[in-house]
Parts: sequence; structure tokens; C-alpha cells
Amino acid sequence: MNLYLSNPGYICAAGNSLTPQAQAQFVKNLSSGNRDGIKKVDCSLVGENGVKSFFVGKIDEALLEPTDAPFDMRVVQILDRALSSVENAAKKAVAKYGAARVGVCIGSCDNGSELSLAGHKAFFAGGSFPSGYELKMQGADYPAVFTAKRLGTAGICLAFSTACSSSASALVKARELILAGVCDAVVAGGVDVASDTVLLGFDSLEAVSHEKTNPFSKNRNGINLGEGASVFVLSRDDIDGTGIVLAGAGESSDASHMTAPLADGTGAAQAMKVALESAGISAADVDYVNLHGTGTKLNDSMEAAGVRLVFGDYCVPASSTKPLTGHTLGAAGSLELAVCFCAIKHQILPLHVWDGVFDEKIPPINLVSSSQAHSRDIQCCMSNSFAFGGCNVSLIVRTVAQS
Repeated sequence: MNLYLSNPGYICAAGNSLTPQAQAQFVKNLSSGNRDGIKKVDCSLVGENGVKSFFVGKIDEALLEPTDAPFDMRVVQILDRALSSVENAAKKAVAKYGAARVGVCIGSCDNGSELSLAGHKAFFAGGSFPSGYELKMQGADYPAVFTAKRLGTAGICLAFSTACSSSASALVKARELILAGVCDAVVAGGVDVASDTVLLGFDSLEAVSHEKTNPFSKNRNGINLGEGASVFVLSRDDIDGTGIVLAGAGESSDASHMTAPLADGTGAAQAMKVALESAGISAADVDYVNLHGTGTKLNDSMEAAGVRLVFGDYCVPASSTKPLTGHTLGAAGSLELAVCFCAIKHQILPLHVWDGVFDEKIPPINLVSSSQAHSRDIQCCMSNSFAFGGCNVSLIVRTVAQS
């Protein structure tokens, strides 16, 4: 059964969907490898004198606006801007199916840390939290509840927090809810912020690069984090007239380690294989793979192995777009599905930005170069997301014509 994707609503360091001009610039940035949105930011060290600096995918402050949310946090302002681009599609879904048949599935990892940091500083200094500070500011459900209220849906409303696969997991569940007859349409995606808590946490894991990230290079040394949001309206009917469907989804859980992936790539490969099977296609039908591609030693070697296990000698074009957006954590799966959507809609292959020094210790894969940017007809894309705890998700998006 074809489940149709609306045009995505998105905002990140590499661009946004707020105007046609902005959408065109986002597509241009993908095909040219423009990473101007990755900026050096200072992060205050809690309990110490001094700062640490990180390269981060930051959203221009001028693009964000206050909301009427009870807790008007940055995560909500970012999400609100992405939702503005799917508002009309959501209204069509509510009008066609009824509000009770339209659900919400939103993934995120960091809700309200900007308020919790200030609250805990006050507590440690004076023994009490500030007036008005409430734990529900950080509730995992907050972005999902805000989405439902913002768009006037009344169906099932679910939150997902599976680390870096959160919004990909949300899209999988949205698909399942429609196939199961629980909903006729679901607003699905994710949002996250690159707060001091996140930056210092990943830095403590020695996962953050203090240079611009360099995925799949022999010289790679870690992640650049980012912030962003991406949402779709997934529905039984092509209410937005895109002709593009979420054709398949695969999940696996290798649970090999709290943070490290299963090194041989079999966990990732299992998710990819299930996605292909659910879409009813073979690996040779895929025209482009958006890699999870974080730039860490373990992730990139594992993913290259997984891609080779699935695609074999078929040199499918592949790239990581995290050098342009930063790793947007809970938003990454949906944001990178939006990248795949744009690749099909605008017939471009997103450029893989790196130093070109491939690691001979990992299996070779076909990383998109500038000469490949418009080299083939693109009808079907795969997007991979791999998270802490071995939560692996692979999504297949394609045109109706190919199905």
C-alpha cells in the first residue's frame, strides 16, 4: 500500500522550507556541499571558569519567532517553523479524514535543557528552583503535544526518544498506524537543539570533533552536532500532490553496547534489508543512500560494512549530509528523509563533503562527488539512522511511478 508524503517542513543549518527561495537554496547547498551553516560556538562549562568551543550546525536566530506555547523554548520555536510549512497539508488531512483520524508522531532527545540548566544553577546556588520551574518543561511528550495543538489534530499523539533514530522511529510508527487502520494520516518527524548539555555530554564521550566533521575519511575524528526540525504529513492519499511515497521501513535492535554500534555492520544491514523487503524492491532499485555518516571511527566503519553487506558490488551513490547540517540527533532521521525527498523532487545527488582520504581499513563505498551531482535519474532513495543502544532504522522513499 502506498502511503504518501507531503512536501516536508524543515529548518536546519543548511537551509529551510519557509519560502520557495529558501527551499531552492537548500537544494543548491545539498548539491554543492555548502557548509556555511556550521559555525564555531562557545559553550560555558558548568561549575568551572572557562568555555569550550565547538563547530555546530546553528539556525539563524532571525528565522525563529516566539510561539504561544506555555513554555516557549528554543526547541518549540524551531519545531514551529517547520510545522508552518506543512500546516496546509495538515488542514487538508483534517478536513478529509476528521481530526480524530489524524495522529502525531514526533521524535526528539533534548526538551527544555536550556531551562533546566538555569533551574539547576539556581538550585545549587540557593537551594531552590526558580519560581515557575516545572519538570514538565522537559517532558518527552512536549513537542508532540505542541504539534497536535498547533495543527488541530485529535488522533493518537506519540513521542519517540530513541536517540539519533528518534524521528526515523516516529516515521516508522506513523506508517504502522496508518497500515493498521488506527489513523488515515499522521504528522510525523522530529526536532532537536544543540544545547550546552548535549555538546558537553557528547564531548565527554570523546565523540565530538573540534574541527569540521570528516565522515568516512581516514582522518575522521568525530561529530559536529546541530539543531533542526523536519516534519511530513504521511497519509493514505496524495493530499499534497507530491507523487512521492514512504514505500518501506526497516528496524533492528542489535543492543551490542550502550553507545557503540555492532562493529561488523550486521545490525545496520538487517534494518536495510527489512526496509527493502517491506518496499518490495531489491538493492539494485535504490538510486541513492543517505548515510548516517556521523564521522566517528566506529559508526563510519560499521556503516560502510553494512552497506557492502546489503548492496555488494552494486556501487550505489551514497553521502552523509551531516557535514552540512550537523548531527541533529532526534531530528536527523526525518531531516535526512527530507534530503532524500528533495533528491527525488529536484533530481540531485547530495554531495559528500570530506577531505577525500578514504580509510583503507573499511569497505569501499561510492561517496558522491561533484561530478555525480546530476549524473542519474533518481526515483528511489534509502535513508539510514543508527542510534545508541543499537536502535537501527532504514527508510525507503520513492516515486509512485517506480512502485
